[in-house]
Amino acid sequence: MRTNKIKHRVLPYRGRLHFGQRPGAVLVEMAITSSLVFLFFFAALEFCRVAMIRHTVENALYEGARVGIVPGATTAEVSTKARSVMQRSGIAGATIDVLPAVIENSTRDVRVRIRLPLDSGLFAPARFFLGKSLDRTLVMQREGSR
Repeated sequence: MRTNKIKHRVLPYRGRLHFGQRPGAVLVEMAITSSLVFLFFFAALEFCRVAMIRHTVENALYEGARVGIVPGATTAEVSTKARSVMQRSGIAGATIDVLPAVIENSTRDVRVRIRLPLDSGLFAPARFFLGKSLDRTLVMQREGSR
């Protein structure tokens, strides 16, 4: 008597597909994920640059106002100091206003205001910051005034 036995052939487990089996899928996945990675990377760079610009402007305000509160200081010295602090970080195009226009011995407070359009300070045109500007003001009481 003859029995019909079906022979099954067991294929070995390969673990992963070989490179040549799906090159189109790999290419599409790489194009999608790499473009998203680059988008997030450059957006993070621009947000960090804006944070650095903001902190530099605030530091320039403080340093300029410190020059202005000393007896005998002039508004030109205040503006020069604030501008030099910003130029060390490569920031240009800011408008610096010092009030009062003439610092006298009877002047009680010195007000420094810096306005900077963000378009000029960024490395690349960032969509989030086009047309926006920083506007910071600091008021310090002069030394010796009561």
